[in-house]
Amino acid sequence: MLIEHLLGKRLPDDPKDAQTPGHRLMLRGGYIRQIGQGIYSLLPLAWRACAAVEAIVREEMNAVGGQELLMPVTSPAELWQESGRWDAIGDELVRFTDRTDHSYVLNMTHEEVVVDVARGNIDSYRQLPCMLYQIQTKFRDEPRSRAGLIRVREFTMKDAYSFHRTPEDLDAYYKKVHHAYERIFRRVGLRDVIDIESDTGMMGGSVAHEFMLVTPIGEDTLVVCPESGYRANREVAAAARVYASDEEPQPLRDVETPGQKTIDEVTAFLGSDARHACKCVAFMNGTQPVLAFVRGDFEVNQAKLRKAASAPDLRAMQEEEFAAAGSVPGYAGPVGLDPEKVVLVFDESVVKSPNLIVGANRRDWHRTGFNFGRDMQGGIVADITDVVEGDPCPLSGKPLELKRGIEIGNIFQLGDKYTKAMGFQYNEEDGTLREPVMGCYGIGIGRTMASVVEESHDENGPIWPVSIAPYKVQICCLQAKNEEIADAARKAYEELRAAGMDPLLDARSVGAGFMFADADLVGAPIRLIFSKRNVAAGVAEMRYRIAAPPEGLPAELPLEGLADKVRELLAQLMRPYTFDGVE
Repeated sequence: MLIEHLLGKRLPDDPKDAQTPGHRLMLRGGYIRQIGQGIYSLLPLAWRACAAVEAIVREEMNAVGGQELLMPVTSPAELWQESGRWDAIGDELVRFTDRTDHSYVLNMTHEEVVVDVARGNIDSYRQLPCMLYQIQTKFRDEPRSRAGLIRVREFTMKDAYSFHRTPEDLDAYYKKVHHAYERIFRRVGLRDVIDIESDTGMMGGSVAHEFMLVTPIGEDTLVVCPESGYRANREVAAAARVYASDEEPQPLRDVETPGQKTIDEVTAFLGSDARHACKCVAFMNGTQPVLAFVRGDFEVNQAKLRKAASAPDLRAMQEEEFAAAGSVPGYAGPVGLDPEKVVLVFDESVVKSPNLIVGANRRDWHRTGFNFGRDMQGGIVADITDVVEGDPCPLSGKPLELKRGIEIGNIFQLGDKYTKAMGFQYNEEDGTLREPVMGCYGIGIGRTMASVVEESHDENGPIWPVSIAPYKVQICCLQAKNEEIADAARKAYEELRAAGMDPLLDARSVGAGFMFADADLVGAPIRLIFSKRNVAAGVAEMRYRIAAPPEGLPAELPLEGLADKVRELLAQLMRPYTFDGVE
């Protein structure tokens, strides 16, 4: 490819709308073009990098027995109604009707479709286990698109689905895919990736892990313990807090607190502090009130609360809705509420802390001396608070650390959630009918590619791993008007093309500084420089754009037999990304 024919403008200055370093460089380098909120065209540089990611993903999925197929971008509403997710998923699922007034969705995920495919083709235990995967376009009406390809509405994803006879077989296969994911992320060049326990969310199931790139620009909060190796998303992370107290229980007593609504106001008014108060955070799940009670110095974790209360559609309770719950905004408390009308969820911090200040469910009044074991009957007890920096690790007791991360992959053990709901059964060896258990496994292709740029770059451009670089070799012809230099560069270009290396040639009549700035944005790991001095000496000068170049790389290569030497050099630079014989 001649650089003047390469589609995508390389910009001299940073775009004003760039949100992260990687987003800035992908816009500057002409990798992507936004056409709508969270919707991008991938220009040739980005597409070539994504194609390399896809190739690695395919190799690893095939290695664990995956069969590639292609499912449609749309699917009829009936499949989602069978699974129960037609009503369970909100506005992020795009629904539409066709000209015959039939309802469809733009698939944001393909569990329903793959179960329909499998139930039409698998009817015997002899066909299991079976893993099906695709690399396909998805659409999710994401409310907060950000950072270029990191969070978008339309995206390309590898999603895989496995079917098994037993949970034990699923668990064994889940571990194989987990290992394949570790290989994928190493092969694409991501260095600081960790796997963490995660919430199953709308996918359902019992076990889930996310693969996270640890980076300051991430929007997920990760909880880690360097001592024990404990790692979890904050949505599910636990801490080994100690609430023991030798306080004697005090009587439950009503106290007037005129105009005092917040924890800070109430505790200051009563001469106490947040550790001795109970905070009520009020939600609605559809038309059902859900009141969450946590100690005043903690915050409610909505993901944990949704799971504990079996309340997938939580939203903040409005002031006019408090009356139906039997309470008053700013003065909500647990005593006296009807558990038949209100879902009451208590964090362990409330259950195990004595003599708390709570709301009295009437304006300008609170209660002191609340003790859960004595004063409450009923309610759900669960861990529903956020872990904070320094909380004790549940394994080691050492202080937990919080990090930021980008989710680049996820795996789930779904069990029979979808196969049972959609009536997928197969014949067992003894002739009985049984629902298979499922796993699902996703990787965002564009997000993975963009995450590489976020992790590996400098001020001048991406520093691509050789395994997924859009162009692995770029030829820079300085003084291109000199016929001898231009001929040598063109000859090298044709030799490399004939050898299957597909180099990029820049033989424009521009200054060296301009040419090298463009080359930095393209980010080819190997740069061959042709100049008057080099050509006269029969060599090409070598420059490298590599994150951790090995020692002993040649500073120049002879033009005689250049293609073979470049191929050998590329093979050497690819070794860290192949892992041949390495587990």
